[in-house]
Amino acid sequence: MPAFTTRPEITGTFGVATSTHWLASSTGFGVLEKGGNAFDAAVAMGFVLQVVEPHLNGPGGEFPAIVHSAEEDRVKVLCAQGTAPAGATIEHYRAEGLSQVPGSGLLATVIPGAFDGWMLMLRDHGTMSLREVLEPAIHYARYGHPLLARVSDTIDGLTDLFMTEWPTSAETWMHGGGAPAAGCLFRNTALANTWDRILAEAEARTGREAQIEGARDAFYRGFVAERIGAYLETARVMDGTGERRKGVLTAQDMADWHATWEEPVTSDWGDWTLCKTGPWGQGPVLLQALQILKHTDIAAMPLQGADFVHTVIEAIKLAFADREAYYGDPDFSDIPLHDLLSDAYGAERAALIGAQASRDQRPGRVPGLEHLAEAAIARAAQAPSAPVGADAGEPTMAHFANRRGDTVHLDVIDRWGNMVSATPSGGWLQSSPVIPGLGFPLNSRAQMFWLDEGLPTSLAPGRRPRTTLTPSLALKDGRPHLAFGTPGGDQQDQWQLIFFLRLALGDANMQEIIDAPLFHSQHFTASFAPRQAQPGRMMIEPGAGAEVIDDLRARGHEVEVSEPWSIGRLTAARRDARGVLHAAATPRLMQAYAVGR
Repeated sequence: MPAFTTRPEITGTFGVATSTHWLASSTGFGVLEKGGNAFDAAVAMGFVLQVVEPHLNGPGGEFPAIVHSAEEDRVKVLCAQGTAPAGATIEHYRAEGLSQVPGSGLLATVIPGAFDGWMLMLRDHGTMSLREVLEPAIHYARYGHPLLARVSDTIDGLTDLFMTEWPTSAETWMHGGGAPAAGCLFRNTALANTWDRILAEAEARTGREAQIEGARDAFYRGFVAERIGAYLETARVMDGTGERRKGVLTAQDMADWHATWEEPVTSDWGDWTLCKTGPWGQGPVLLQALQILKHTDIAAMPLQGADFVHTVIEAIKLAFADREAYYGDPDFSDIPLHDLLSDAYGAERAALIGAQASRDQRPGRVPGLEHLAEAAIARAAQAPSAPVGADAGEPTMAHFANRRGDTVHLDVIDRWGNMVSATPSGGWLQSSPVIPGLGFPLNSRAQMFWLDEGLPTSLAPGRRPRTTLTPSLALKDGRPHLAFGTPGGDQQDQWQLIFFLRLALGDANMQEIIDAPLFHSQHFTASFAPRQAQPGRMMIEPGAGAEVIDDLRARGHEVEVSEPWSIGRLTAARRDARGVLHAAATPRLMQAYAVGR
């Protein structure tokens, strides 16, 4: 790895906070300075990110988090991914004339999970009051924050839709009738009022935990759910297909749901143990890719060379083929993770990596589930080869021409050794109309589902969509060591895999690794509408060099060279064996920052 860095890796012993926006990172570190722990900081950061990056996440969205509790000496996953509403049946969506769930609009909505997830984290592991963690976000919503150019551009690109079809969004995002200018002091008063009312109702109760429970009630069983339910009873709005449709989410769906804690899925790599979400997220693909790469010569390859890129891309194709075939909500389907993460299966899959790029979709054959592999291959064959239509879909950085955004990410480590890695998303301003009086829209995560029966990802009431959101936490020599992640939809575990390999196999620091050229595959069936697949296609930053790019093309890869400094939004934090804390953040998009001392 070249010893090049755009900024220093942050080091210290007190605490570190890093995220995709400097205001969130500064907020998180401010919480640590006030005596809060990593969980308090993460909650405050999560709410600030909803305000300052509203094109990437919002209160109507969701997130997974992987945390290490120093008190419990335990790693666990927080699932704040809402489930499909009771009325979300394949029959209903088919009756609407749909063959896929739209990428935007009201039928794309599942139960909002983010608020309950942050409240659960605060209640079970935080130390601060509800007011203390909410006040920074309320301040930025009520008194304004300097608007990112990308938020301004996103709103500008949606002007016609907002003005003609989504008037509540125009009222919220287009003060004065036009898109707000980049750098203006932007306010979302309705959202600030929503949070103030939640606080007022919560603080009518006595005691910290009682107030947090009061906030959960206000959102899921009180005025927030009531307003969402009342709006959805009659609203028919334009969705990603160009048709006006009514949603199926109800206030009762929200009242019946809550966020949960669960065990991580883990896999070893030398003296490392990687912790990811279950197969209701895409996290196990990173573990599968590592199991495959164990049986290659990856450790002997130059980490910036064509051999490394080719081998990683081919492992990614194989792991993501299995994702498409077998992953889904394990509460509803038997997901064969034991088989998929076994050493023997990894060796079998590694043997498929050849000298030339594969253009085939090649899920493995798990005994008794071969029909799922065949169905995944058939879906890929029917998928469009490029994005089509006006569907909002998942905002990913790979398609700047469509003015799409991304997701957000945060990592925090405190002086006691608590760690949080979280990837909030959903509820983007481009996903659906703003709910009147609340100041935020709902999510579009239901587009992860298929409208075909018998799949682990078939739409069904109560089922979690197989999300792409995938934070990471790693142990080294059995001790919690590293929290990291990135926005980016299907690219998230690809960029994280590259980051981890370069960290584990090389000698560069985290900032040098994050600054190094990135790449990803676009070969497999995408998770977001219109669910395209582009066999053999990959994207790489020009910093990789002409020699590497030419070599990859000679191996049969269809290589798209991105704009410089345009792939990935990685952030990372770690605690080394001495107790020294480190943090880093990508310079790409000029937003992410690490803070610490």
